[in-house]
Parts: sequence; structure tokens; C-alpha cells
Amino acid sequence: MTTTQSVTTTPDTPAPSAVVPPSRRERLLSLVQNQGAIAVLVLVVVISSIVSPGFASGANITSILVGNAYPALLALGMTFVIISGGIDLSVGSVFALGGVLAAYGASHGGLLLALVLPIGVAALIGLAQGLMVARAGMAPFIVTLAGMLGARGLLQAISHEGQSTYVVPGGSLFNQFGQGTWAPIITVAVLFVLGGILLARTRFGHNVFAVGGNENAATLMGVAVRRTKVWVYVLSAVLAGVAGMLNASRLGSGVTDIGVGYELTAIAVTVIGGTLLSGGAGSVLGTVAGVLLLAVIQNLIGQYISQYGSSASAAVNGAFLAVVVLLQTYLSRARRIT
Repeated sequence: MTTTQSVTTTPDTPAPSAVVPPSRRERLLSLVQNQGAIAVLVLVVVISSIVSPGFASGANITSILVGNAYPALLALGMTFVIISGGIDLSVGSVFALGGVLAAYGASHGGLLLALVLPIGVAALIGLAQGLMVARAGMAPFIVTLAGMLGARGLLQAISHEGQSTYVVPGGSLFNQFGQGTWAPIITVAVLFVLGGILLARTRFGHNVFAVGGNENAATLMGVAVRRTKVWVYVLSAVLAGVAGMLNASRLGSGVTDIGVGYELTAIAVTVIGGTLLSGGAGSVLGTVAGVLLLAVIQNLIGQYISQYGSSASAAVNGAFLAVVVLLQTYLSRARRIT
């Protein structure tokens, strides 16, 4: 004879916790953080167009877009790195190195070497940095600072301390990649669209957010934390190398003293676009808005403040970035409290 036991639930059994929807204040803070740069950009463009008639001219708009196209790729890679909770100080040096390697490859081996050499070397630099951060547990600031110095040193060695400038042959197919007005704009736009899809619509992008939001929780969720960290640094370095390569095609040579301070600009526009330095939040669209907003402000500074000297321009740039960082800090703390 078999007996059956009935299992009953008691009133003391805890019920599953309901998901609490975000409050109106949380939604507002998130909206300001994610879309604030876009709103400010639209406002600044409208006011500038009214106050300064020459600002909205086709020539000026084209100059802004083309002049900031390739350096913007550094900010695209930086977006992934910062969202993952890291930082990359090497992108400016990798950008310059990529240009020199591309020009060297074009003058010594043709199109294929001009494409493979800068991308391959940049990928190796990013891989080395990613492994030191993810596997060895070293601080990203120190690792990428060493990468910045190492890439700049390699550039100096290749160019014989800056004495040799490699020129892209005029008849080379590589020389046509960055020429014209629309080629840089379209190329960068396509890469940003692909970057946006990668960040928002793929498992890798979701892993990047998870790692930057809470690394321990991401590990418990089964996210490959180390692999994700390695790949964000490889992606950042490759984009910097590609940007330098395309810039060399446009300039027709590998400029050795370019890229100084580009890493700080990339960090600045990424933060302006709403990506938190603490990681876990950000978007490619916000970075686009940050790039354009800083470019517009620098354009206005060049028109109205440059007459007072470079120190005045630097002071305005620094003050603007300080205000943005303070605002981001406030939003981050406010969202945690809420």
C-alpha cells in the first residue's frame, strides 16, 4: 500500500517579488543622461545659426564634419571601453602609428600592405593591453598609459625619430580612400551604424554593459568577463588604427606628430554623450552627439574667442567639459539614490 503526501503552501511562503517599474524621476534622469547631449546640440546649432549667419553655410558644416570624421572613430572605440568600466589612453598614439604604418606600407608594398600593416599592429597592441587588464588584473589606466608611450616610441623608431616621412604614392589606389568630401563622412557614418548595432543588438554589446554595470553579477550570469574585456580593447585599438590609416590616405603621408591629446578628446566627447565614466551606461548615438557638440563649440570658439589666444580657447573647452562631468556625476548619484 502506498501513501501519497500532499504538499501545501502556507501563508508564510514568500511570494515572488514583483518588478517595480521605474519612477517618473528615474525616467527623467535616464532621459537627461542619454539624450541630453542631443538636445543641447540642437539648441546650440539653432542659436548659432541665428546669431552667426556664416555658421550654417555649407562650407562651414562640411568643414566641421570632415575635420572631425576620422578622430571620431577613436570616440567610437572609447565608448565600448568606458561602458565596460575601463579607459584607453593609447588611442591617440595608435592613431598616429596607424597613419605612419599605412604610409610605409603603401610606399613599400602597395594597397594590401597599407591596409594589413596598421590594422594588424593595432590589433596586437589592443590584444596585449586587453590581456594585461583582463588576465593579469592590471589597472587600465596604467596599462594603456604604457601602451600610449610604447606606440609613440614604435612610431619614432619607424620614422627615425621623426626624421623620415613616408609619402603615399600619388598613383596608389590607397591614396583614393580618404579623398573627397563625402568619402570620410560616409565611411565614418557606416562604422558608427555598425558600432551602434554591435553595442545595442548583439550579445557582445549586452556583455559589455553587464561587465561595466557589475562585474561580479556578470560573472554569476555566465558572462565571459575576461573575454569581453579583451575584445573591447582590441576593438578600440583597431578603430584607432583604421582612423590613422584613413587619415594618412587623406593627407597623402604618415604624419608623425599627429594624435597628441586625441585620447583626452575621445574621452571628453564620450562623456559628453552620456557615457558614465563608472561604466555600465552609454550609447553610440550619444557619442555621435558628443562629437558633434564639441566640434560645433570648438568651431564657435575659433570664430569668436581665438582672437584672445589659445589659452582662452583651452579655458572654455576645459570649463565646458568640467560642467558636463559634474552633471554626469550628479545624475549618476541621483539614479543610485532613487
